[in-house]
Amino acid sequence: MAWSGRLALRTLASSGWIRGSCPAVLSRLQDEAVVRPGFLSKVEEETLSRELDPELRRRRYEYDHWDAAIHGFRETEKSRWSEASRAILQRVQSAAFGPGQTLLSLVHVLDLEPQGYIKPHVDSVKFCGTTIAGLSLLSSSVMRLVHTQEPGQWLELLLEPGSLYILRGAARYDFSHEILRDEESFFGERHIPRGRRISVICRSLPEGTGPGQPPPAC
Repeated sequence: MAWSGRLALRTLASSGWIRGSCPAVLSRLQDEAVVRPGFLSKVEEETLSRELDPELRRRRYEYDHWDAAIHGFRETEKSRWSEASRAILQRVQSAAFGPGQTLLSLVHVLDLEPQGYIKPHVDSVKFCGTTIAGLSLLSSSVMRLVHTQEPGQWLELLLEPGSLYILRGAARYDFSHEILRDEESFFGERHIPRGRRISVICRSLPEGTGPGQPPPAC
């Protein structure tokens, strides 16, 4: 049985990519949990996938993450990109981050196998700042956000291939986020089948960290 919260009224879901527990939560987070479907063209999605796939396939899927947050994954951090991919990442920076924000130089690349999933967690303030932005490749998935103090307050984001999601402010600090495993991967009453999923994640520097001062290693 999928999470009972999916049976709640689909309120203010006019975008078709965001559902929430109530209008107040959707209104509060409308600028802090954002989905931009079709951010990537098919050509851009294929460009990133082709560049990342050889490196990822040299790694084995893992089932024990250092903070127990991810199951069935392989990952890397990448600073060198082709010219075409750099142009894509520049668009992400322009779309998701303010002019005064500095990004971590290493981009996090996370590859989930079809049975893989990410457990609820809040990213440590030691490792990233106020904004997280991720591109989704290959497979659709559902990201669920749940308030850490009031679990009845939640959002669900439908992340299709080529989409960009942005978490900032309260959505980043006050809500856990997770990627649902296949048997729980519902958006409303619709099952969203899981396949292999690659995410390309950009983060702002932790607060109090200068451009020349890297954050602590994970």
